[in-house]
Amino acid sequence: MADSALSLDAIDRRILRALQADGRLSVVALAERVGLSATPCQRRLRRLEEAGVIAGYAALLDPARLGLPLQAFVSVALSSHAEEVVSAFQKALAGRPEVLAAYAMSGEMDYLLHILAADFEAYAAFALKALLRMPGVKETRSSFVLTPLKRPGAVPV
Repeated sequence: MADSALSLDAIDRRILRALQADGRLSVVALAERVGLSATPCQRRLRRLEEAGVIAGYAALLDPARLGLPLQAFVSVALSSHAEEVVSAFQKALAGRPEVLAAYAMSGEMDYLLHILAADFEAYAAFALKALLRMPGVKETRSSFVLTPLKRPGAVPV
């Protein structure tokens, strides 16, 4: 079950929108943008970080420009939901750099993976030599991205 949401006021929301648009803003620039002085802005920022609303800071990279133009979404079904099987699968998955994101899912398949690869040959090597050999993997279904229409972006606040 998810933790309860932190109560956010209009200024908190302005801070979050500003940081999602530009995570490199200094506290002074952020404060100016949201209409605060630096000290109260820093306190609010620290509170949002400590509460986990701001989970971290990162640069958004273009995988294709880094030699990883092939993207696939892979549904995975496990042979068993026994804790040791699930744990072993998740541990094996965590060590794979090709896996950009992974989600436990409801429905027919147990997991949805977002995979990046240099080309189809690299994807096939990952799928055949790594993914299908991970503990408990019974079945996979791959779908390939033809054109990204909307990339992951800002969370509406």
